[in-house]
Amino acid sequence: MKLTLFSLVAAALGSQALSIPYHSLETSLQPRQSNCENGPDSRNCWGNFSIDTNYYDVTPDTGNTVEYWLSIEEGDCAPDGYQRTCMTFNGTVPGPTIIADWGDNLVIHVTNNMQNTNGTAIHWHGLRQQGSVEYDGVPGVTQCPIAPGQSMTYKFRVTQYGSTWYHSHFTLQYAEGLFGGMILRGPATANYDEDLGSLFLQDWGHVEAFTNWYTARKGAPPALDGGLINGTNTFDCSGSTDANCVGGGKKFETVFESGKKYLLRLVNVAVDGVFQFSIDGHTLTVISTDLVPIVPYTTDSVQITIGQRYEVIVEANATPGDYWLRGGWVDTCSNNRNSGNMTGIVRYDNSSTADPSSSSTVVASTNCLDEPIQSLVPHLALDVTNAPTITSENLGILFDSYFKWTINSSSLLLDWANPTLEHILNGDSIFPTEYNVVSVEPSGTDPEWAVLLIQDLSGIGLAHPIHLHGHDFWILAQTAGMFDGNTTAFNTVNPARRDVAVLPANGYLAIAFLLDNPGAWLVHCHIAWHASEGLSLEFVESQSSITVDAADKTVFDDTCTSWGGFAPGPFPQDDSGI
Repeated sequence: MKLTLFSLVAAALGSQALSIPYHSLETSLQPRQSNCENGPDSRNCWGNFSIDTNYYDVTPDTGNTVEYWLSIEEGDCAPDGYQRTCMTFNGTVPGPTIIADWGDNLVIHVTNNMQNTNGTAIHWHGLRQQGSVEYDGVPGVTQCPIAPGQSMTYKFRVTQYGSTWYHSHFTLQYAEGLFGGMILRGPATANYDEDLGSLFLQDWGHVEAFTNWYTARKGAPPALDGGLINGTNTFDCSGSTDANCVGGGKKFETVFESGKKYLLRLVNVAVDGVFQFSIDGHTLTVISTDLVPIVPYTTDSVQITIGQRYEVIVEANATPGDYWLRGGWVDTCSNNRNSGNMTGIVRYDNSSTADPSSSSTVVASTNCLDEPIQSLVPHLALDVTNAPTITSENLGILFDSYFKWTINSSSLLLDWANPTLEHILNGDSIFPTEYNVVSVEPSGTDPEWAVLLIQDLSGIGLAHPIHLHGHDFWILAQTAGMFDGNTTAFNTVNPARRDVAVLPANGYLAIAFLLDNPGAWLVHCHIAWHASEGLSLEFVESQSSITVDAADKTVFDDTCTSWGGFAPGPFPQDDSGI
C-alpha cells in the first residue's frame, strides 16, 4: 500500500489576514491509472474510469492512503484589517486544503488545541460516508465532541469526486474561521488548462459569532460587517478611532494568462449570506454542483447559497487588463453593512498593482433561490423510481425563552454526551423527542427510496438552504406556496441532484434519496443561526443494519469518555448543539 503523508505544521497567528496561497494544482492532477490519461484535452478520462462511470456503484481502488494532521487553535487575526479572534485549522483561515484522488483512503488526525472554549467535531461536507457513519462529524449524532487537549482520527474512503469543504459542526465554530477546502480529484464534464483550487465566499463580522448569537437567538439576525474572498478583503479604517481597526487588509488576487481556461471551485461558507459570483468581462461555464458533475452550461453569474459548491471554468479571453471578481452579495437575502465591498481582482499582468476600472453587466438577483433548476442537469442520468409515501415535515417557529425553529412542532436539541449513534449501538428503538428522529426502513423493493417534503408554515418569508448528510438527493419539487398532495408534477426523470437545496420562502421542497447507506443522518438548514435555533431533524436509516467495527467503536468510546471527563466545560451548551 502506498502511503502519502501531508504533515501540516501549526503556524503562529498574527494580526494580519490569514489565508493560504491560491495556487495551481495542475502539477499533481495526474491519476495513477494509465488507461486513459486525464489532461487539459481529456478531462472526461480517469484511468480505467471516466465521467460516465456510475460513482454510486463503482469506486476505484487506488490502494493509496492520504494522511493529514489538523490542529484546532484560537488567536488574533485581522483578515480585512479589523483585529479580532479567529478559530483556525493549523493557524490559517481558510484551513489547509485536503487533496485526495477518487478511490483513496483518507486518514485525518484532528487535535483540539483550543484553550478557553468547548469541544469540537469536524464534518466532511457532502461526503456520503458509506460504511463510516461514525466519522460524519456531528456532535450529539455520530460522535461525542473532541474535548480540549484531545485528538480524534477520522477515517473514510473517497467514493466521490469534485469540490467540497470540511468544517466544525459544533455550534457556531465554522463562523469563526474553522473550515477548509476538500478537493477530491476525478474526471470532469468539460476541459480546462489549470485548476486554481477552492474559492471561498464568506460573510464576516467584527464581533465574534458567539457574541452575536445573543442577538440572533432573540429572533432577528445580527448585521455583519463585510465579506471575505479566500479569507481576505479590505475594510476602510481611515478616520476610525477604534483601536481594533488596524488596517492592512488586502484584496484576493489571481493572474490569468490569455487563452487559458481555469477551473474555479466556488464554496459558500457564510453564516447567513447568498452570493451571486461573477467576473467582469468573463463568462462562466458551470460543470458541477456540489459533488455532482452536470451537463455544462454558460452564464454570466452563479448564485450560490450556504454550503453549496459550484465548479466553473473561466476562459481568459478578455482584453488583457485588470478585472473585478465579485462575490456579489444578494442583499435581499442577507443582513450586511458593507455588501458592495466583497471583491477580488483578476489580473492578466502579475506586475500590475492598479485597481480595476471594469464594470459589471450582471443583472443583480432579487431572490434567495438556487441556480435555475432546469440548468442543473446531471451528466450521469438517474431517474427516481418506486417512490414511497412522502414523509412530510412542517417548518414553524416557537418562542420558548428564545426564538426557535421547529420541524413538526419540535426544535432540535441534542445531548453531546449521548449521541444518537450510541443509542443505536445500544439497541435503543426509542429516541429523545427533541432529537427529532425519523426512522426510514427498506421495504424490500429495489431500488428503495425515501422522500422528504418540507413545507414552510412559519409565515416569516425566509428561504432556507437545506443540507442532507449521508446522501445526495434528487430534487422532485422546489415550489412557492402550499403542497396540495398532488405528486404528478414531481420531476422524477433525471432531476437535479445535489446535497444542499433551497426551501423557498413560504413554499415547499421535496427531495428523494436512496436507502443505500445505513446510519444516523442529519438534515438541517445551513444558515448557522437557524441550525443553532433547532431547524433540523435526523434520519435513522436501516437501523438494524448500522454497524461499527471494533477498532472504530474504540475511537467512538474513547472520544465520549474524554468528553465525559470535561463536560460541560467553561461554556455550557446554549443552542441545538450543531
